[in-house]
Amino acid sequence: MSNNLEKLKKIREENFVKHKNKKREYYLKSKEKTNKQKYSNYKAIDYSEELNNNNFFKNIKIIAQRQKKHVDDRKEQILQKMLEYKEKKHSYYKENREKRLKYDKEYREKRKEELKEYRKNYYKKNKIQILERQKEQRKKNKE
Repeated sequence: MSNNLEKLKKIREENFVKHKNKKREYYLKSKEKTNKQKYSNYKAIDYSEELNNNNFFKNIKIIAQRQKKHVDDRKEQILQKMLEYKEKKHSYYKENREKRLKYDKEYREKRKEELKEYRKNYYKKNKIQILERQKEQRKKNKE
């Protein structure tokens, strides 16, 4: 009985290892394909030529022009999205005004208690230093 169980475990483990290897091979193949496709349009860059004084400023100008053109092309879309967001936010705040006010009030109360506790602990820890600073301030004010 236990012998059969051991055999089954061994077979299961071998099958699992085979499956894992098969999966890995498939993953590596698909990764190679995508990498080849991804970088097929790229060409090698000669940096000594690209970065010399004459070409550098020309390339910077070209890049800036492309960026400006891209932003100009998308300007209307960007403004439209900003307006949509503003309207959506405004309507959300209108609809949920009471909930927000209630939440804000609870939050402030909670924070108030935490701040009181924090200040209490802070003053306990730093009582001597605080008193010294206050004395120095009084001396300066008298002078």
